[in-house]
Order: sequence, then structure tokens, then C-alpha cells
Amino acid sequence: MKSPTTIIHTPTNGLKNSLDFYQKLNYKILSESSPTILTDGKFLLEINPDRFARAGVKIFKSDWAKELSKLAKLTKITPTKNGHLLGTPTGTRIYLIDGNLEIDFKPSEKPFGMTGNFAGLSLETTDINKSMEIWQILGYEKTMGAPEQGWMAFSNGSDIGVSLMTPNACPHLFFNPSLTFFNGKENNPIIIDQMRKVGIPIAEEVTVFNKEGKVDNVIIRDPGGYGFFIFND
Repeated sequence: MKSPTTIIHTPTNGLKNSLDFYQKLNYKILSESSPTILTDGKFLLEINPDRFARAGVKIFKSDWAKELSKLAKLTKITPTKNGHLLGTPTGTRIYLIDGNLEIDFKPSEKPFGMTGNFAGLSLETTDINKSMEIWQILGYEKTMGAPEQGWMAFSNGSDIGVSLMTPNACPHLFFNPSLTFFNGKENNPIIIDQMRKVGIPIAEEVTVFNKEGKVDNVIIRDPGGYGFFIFND
């Protein structure tokens, strides 16, 4: 099986804290250490206890020479022991890893994670055109939106798509980076109730999209600071 090329990378204030958080959300541990990898059934997530780890994504490829020559014109590139690190106008770290991620994983038909239907990585950027160019160099193609609309979506064929938003597009807390889940108007309140019951802290109860002022969307955050938009559409 060919390993996924893109995974979520999250730091932690303590590995046990992060494992407890994700296990409460019904995520499954695929690898307990070196690296610690979990899944909701649809995408892969690494919890990295290294004290220099930062929230972002890891993208795996055997040779980055072609991309690096282009990226160097847009952003600072820092060598790492197994690849390269670059920043973006969102403040999100992108780790370019030389080689493949070797792990036995096959996406399930439906997610078993409590978070629901995964809709990709969401990033708020101060320079949407520059951000777009960086992701396109990395092999992501635009699927929806446009800079003048203040929102764009991209895909590289993996299970982790990317959405870019301009400032003042989202009237709620926005942690860069964040994962987005869309669960529908009927299912999302049920998921929110389940999260409360298992003790997942709510960073914000979002009512701005509901005419009656009901809490139909919530934002949560893992122990490493990664945001989660648990939204209804």
C-alpha cells in the first residue's frame, strides 16, 4: 500500500494529555511512539512530543529539489535532519520530509472519530496570493474559490485538503492551523453533546450563524494548540 503523502502534525504539552484528548474523541492509535500516529478513520495525525515541534503538516516525498528552488523565492527554508521546514503567511509550519511514511493505514469508508466528517485544513492568511503560490508549488491544485472571494480550497489528491481564508472572513475564534469538520444541521448538535459528556473543553460556542442564537457550532483545541472547527455545514 502506498503511504499517504500528507499528515497533520501537532505538538503537545504532554504525550499522555494529547493521547487522552484524542482517545476521548474515539481516534485510533496506529503507532504509539517514534512517531505517535493516530487516525479518525479518514486522515493521519502525528503527535510530536519534541519541544521544538510546532503545529502544521508533514508532506512526504523522495526529492524536493524542484520545489525548494521555487519556494526559496517566497519564504525562508530551514534544513532539518530528515528534510526541510518552511513557514507561510498563516504562521503554519510545513515540514517537507524526504522519503515515505511507513505505516499500515487504509482509510475507512466513514470516520469513526467523534469529530465527524473531515473537510480538511483551514488557514487564515494575511497574504492569500502568496499562500496560494506556496501550496501550488507543493502540488496542491485549486478546486474552489478565488482570492477576490476571500476564500479558496486546494487538493493534492491526499485525504487532507487545504482551505485559505483572508482576515475578517470568519467571525469567531480562529487558531492557525485548524481542522474543519462539517456534520450537518441534525448531526452536529448530537456530536457537540457527546463532546461535552466525555469532557472535551469547548474553546468557543459559536452562535453567530444561527438566527435564534443557538449553539450549533463549536471550536475546540487539542493540548498542542491545534484548532478544530466542529461545524454543521
